[in-house]
Amino acid sequence: MKPIAHAEASSEFIAATGNLEFHDRRLWELRTKRDAAVALVPEWDALRSLASQIKEHTLTHLAEYLEEFERKAQANGAIVHWARDAAEHNQIVHDILAAHGAKSLVKAKSMLTDECDMRPFLEKRGIAVIETDLGERIQQLDDEPPSHIVVPAVHKLRSDVARVFARTLGTDPENSDVHYLAESQRRTTRPHFLQADAGMTGANFAVAETGAVVVCTNEGNADLSVHLPRLYIASIGIEKIIPRTEHLGVFVRMLSRSALGSPITQLTSHFRAPRPGTEMHIVLVDNGRAERLGMDDFWYSLKCIRCGACMNTCPVYRRSGGLSYGATYSGPIGVIIDPTYDLRKYSTLPFASTLNGSCTAVCPVKIDIHDQIYKWRRIVAERGALPFVKKQAMSLGGKLLASPRLYRAAVETAGAGVEHLPRIMLYNRMNAWGKQREVPVAPKQTFRQWYLANRGKK
Repeated sequence: MKPIAHAEASSEFIAATGNLEFHDRRLWELRTKRDAAVALVPEWDALRSLASQIKEHTLTHLAEYLEEFERKAQANGAIVHWARDAAEHNQIVHDILAAHGAKSLVKAKSMLTDECDMRPFLEKRGIAVIETDLGERIQQLDDEPPSHIVVPAVHKLRSDVARVFARTLGTDPENSDVHYLAESQRRTTRPHFLQADAGMTGANFAVAETGAVVVCTNEGNADLSVHLPRLYIASIGIEKIIPRTEHLGVFVRMLSRSALGSPITQLTSHFRAPRPGTEMHIVLVDNGRAERLGMDDFWYSLKCIRCGACMNTCPVYRRSGGLSYGATYSGPIGVIIDPTYDLRKYSTLPFASTLNGSCTAVCPVKIDIHDQIYKWRRIVAERGALPFVKKQAMSLGGKLLASPRLYRAAVETAGAGVEHLPRIMLYNRMNAWGKQREVPVAPKQTFRQWYLANRGKK
């Protein structure tokens, strides 16, 4: 499979300057709100350390806690299934729906089901899947995947949403009022809640001690998806397990503050048992997670609580848009997760980073994201997966940086040389980084020349 060309894929988004400016500004607002919310919690660093320790302990005892969760969930009356990969997950969900004659499914936001491409799988088999989260519904109606873990349609302007809704829901294409658009989505989604044969959610956390599925939302759509239909399915990645209910006190305090800069989500729902006359199914999904757990350098990524803080702070993500990553998980967390699924396909993503470390600094569970990005770059190079042009450029750069004499000569002549080069030599299809930017004018004097003239030995 051809590798994702992130730099090329981002060109379309960058060309839409209005969307780009809004995307960059909006996500940075979320980052600054996060900082303000964190500043109000004096013990924040202690919480981060504790959250990281809880996750590390759980992952190093994962089999035990998964088995405990299964026992407790079954004792509560839930039916537990195990899926090794995406194909098995999708088949299990389809079999459950088919056994009940279900033809419609209302679904709360779930990155795992996106990861498994569940919706197209079910739709091909005659089952209508309705996304009920506002952002996910916008993306579904526009036939696009989500571009962000928390705010799936953040790359769209209000006017974009107005056009999508006008085309698919029959709303006024000239009315881009936020309240009008949100109410239009609610009004058209309510009948689906009432008529659906089944409901589905993902999970933010799954508590081994109680067998509870914990879902954090701001819209209430997950609760409607669970309580209105008579059949409920929860799809849960095996890394979402935490040992005890008391540990939720740590993660719930961190999740919304990191994601949106708010103290807590509007709803934190615990789904433990089916209501009388209904069924509750839980599908525990591996899909590469056990393999990643065995990777010495990359198992830490399984600590992720999907807050999106690393995405909101990343200058590359903010200016290239989530869809340019060509994967369910984008931004810094996607850069370290995606290659574990398919290194060749996602071999360019580790280079979609400045390695500034801001992602690591904001991560609530202390994942060393920028260090893992660097390690993926090394693996990509060692396995010969670098594109030819990048490989040659890196080889030349390595030789240049390894020789002080060559480096000084290059620096001292670069300014004058670049200034007189034909533009085609710098701004061409071979140099993706030459797009959307100009080489700055070099100073007349290098730092070394200045130092020798002003601080050197007389």
